[in-house]
Amino acid sequence: MFPCQEIPVFNFTFYNPVRLLFGAGQISSLSREVPKGAKVLMTYGGGSIKANGVYDQVHRSLIDSEVLEFGGIEANPLFETLMRAVEVVQRENIDFLLAVGGGSVLDGTKFISAAARFEGDPWTLLSRHMPVKDAVPYGTVLTLPATGSEMNSGAVVSRKMTREKLSFSSPLLFPKFSIVDPETTYSLPPRQVANGVVDAFVHVVEQYVTVPSKAPLQDRFSEAILRTLLEDGPRTLANPMDYDARSSFVWCATMALNGLIGCGVPQDWATHQIGHELTAFHGLDHGQTLAILLPNLLWVQRDSKREKLLQYAERVWDLREGSEAGRIEQAIISTRAFFEKMGCPTHLSDYSVGSEHFEEIVARLEGRGMIPMGEKKNLDAARVREVLAMAR
Repeated sequence: MFPCQEIPVFNFTFYNPVRLLFGAGQISSLSREVPKGAKVLMTYGGGSIKANGVYDQVHRSLIDSEVLEFGGIEANPLFETLMRAVEVVQRENIDFLLAVGGGSVLDGTKFISAAARFEGDPWTLLSRHMPVKDAVPYGTVLTLPATGSEMNSGAVVSRKMTREKLSFSSPLLFPKFSIVDPETTYSLPPRQVANGVVDAFVHVVEQYVTVPSKAPLQDRFSEAILRTLLEDGPRTLANPMDYDARSSFVWCATMALNGLIGCGVPQDWATHQIGHELTAFHGLDHGQTLAILLPNLLWVQRDSKREKLLQYAERVWDLREGSEAGRIEQAIISTRAFFEKMGCPTHLSDYSVGSEHFEEIVARLEGRGMIPMGEKKNLDAARVREVLAMAR
């Protein structure tokens, strides 16, 4: 059906030790999951957990534990803020962290976990990918589905002073446990729901729309997640209290980036890498940058990704009629239309952002050795400029 030379599945090691507690009422399990006698630092964001009742649920469950707090972790967690938390961990001899919030709080807590026991400049964990040799153990209570951070070992952190947004990971940074209660996400505003759906969708595309490989199970996993997001993303927006749709979306976001669908297959991640720069320069939400960039990247790379785009068109969008070029174009148009339907505009002009930093973005990516990008390493500087130009 898709004639091409398929590459064999790469050798891989799949390791995911996270104990995941999913479903309504699971926050009450915290008392059994947090180590007895631990001195706990609870990290969170701007205070929404106090308005939606999660804060009180956590404290009720940890009534027998000593709990300190560190709030104010930003939507794009800042190195400067996180280093203040590191000081608290070290000063108070904290031996367990509890991240309560969305992916940014979880990512920030991963950095705190590593930085608190790192000998040297903690920024080098991100800028030079220095190895994590020890980390403060932590658990999570997820309130915003998007990043899959509740079941992976990676994180992304920004630095205000240098306007950088960088990632790092380590096997030592998997959560000891994660509590995922879909009901805690009922109060999310539509913008955050939309961002979460887009983020999960693009996570899958980065691992799926690459080049054909002899990995039919990974492909089917990916296609199932994408089709479920197409169904339950809009349902969640339309009826925020629909538990079935909400729980389906939340589980999709977790499965999109817990390592399973990427086992042994080529991966791209150029959309994310370019998107991080748009956030660093303009403060755009992560999901917004992905909605802006992905359709353009797929178009620029349509020849390179031809076989998988045809598969994506057929299996995800049910596009079976017409020329191959027409099906690919329609699949990309449909992707953009889905993001718009979810409430994520797909052009920089929608956010009053121009092209003033395009050359800096390309220069930064080149300076970090990230260009050429993509699964074939054929997205060079000229093509990155083309992707950005189409985003205006």
